[in-house]
Amino acid sequence: MPIFDVCGYSGSGKTTLLEEVVPRLLRRGLRVAVVKHDVHGVTTDDNRKDSGRLFEAGADVVVHGPGESLGRYRHPQDFAPREQMQQLVEHYDLVLLEGFKQLPCRKVWLLKNGETAPPEGIGPCDAVLPWDADRATVLEDILTRFLDDVAGRAPLFGCVLIGGGSKRMGKPKHLLSCGKDSQETWLHRTARVLRPTCAQVVLAGGGEVPKDLPRLPTIADPPDFGGPMAGLLAAMRWAPRASWLLAACDLPCLSEKALRWILAQRAAGVWAVLPRMADSPQVEPLLAWYDFRCRGVLESMAM
Repeated sequence: MPIFDVCGYSGSGKTTLLEEVVPRLLRRGLRVAVVKHDVHGVTTDDNRKDSGRLFEAGADVVVHGPGESLGRYRHPQDFAPREQMQQLVEHYDLVLLEGFKQLPCRKVWLLKNGETAPPEGIGPCDAVLPWDADRATVLEDILTRFLDDVAGRAPLFGCVLIGGGSKRMGKPKHLLSCGKDSQETWLHRTARVLRPTCAQVVLAGGGEVPKDLPRLPTIADPPDFGGPMAGLLAAMRWAPRASWLLAACDLPCLSEKALRWILAQRAAGVWAVLPRMADSPQVEPLLAWYDFRCRGVLESMAM
């Protein structure tokens, strides 16, 4: 998960550093969230406002304003902040932590003026940043490498869309033969091309599955809508932390080279790669890569 911690004692400059680094990351096109730990408890500017009064009355409160929202929630003493951070990852490219020094994740330690080393017991650090160093530049470089590493580790699954009667062809498209003398169907070929690249290949849709493909999981479309988006969302709901290579079943010339080209376009802040044919203004959503963060966007589009 792209969760990174900026640690240091009070007065080491954690917030000041993040104030400088976050705008740099936003200029790269990244979506960034910051989770701050405060041992003294959470305070707001004015608890006498309506939202503060409602919170004191016992309700959890979310205040919506133009372009922003503020939420205040109660949680039990055994609340695990990591669960909340993993939920944030579904909507942000990077979740920065301030002050969770005991959390087992990648981190840097900021030295206070006059401090020479971090304390024992905080685990390995990517870097220890002195008081007088160019911390913002160093941290930006560390986070850039970290995000590239995280992007390369995300599990990659493949999804083949099947279904539809294909009356013009006389039989479902995915069951068509690749050639006059070939025993391989378009579905067999598509799955075969996806396998070397993907940790798992699944079939999405209600089409007939040949008996010699029994080991591929088949996922039914959601009951509330249909079409290709239904197949993609069914796959993303089935494995919500995987990124997906989506391929329609009617791509008899699909090649591993094409898949490698699509995957080479992945980068931090990129949530989907949809190729465009050179002679067309339209993108091709049915031979594309989708990051798991796309699920919320696609769910909204489907609704």
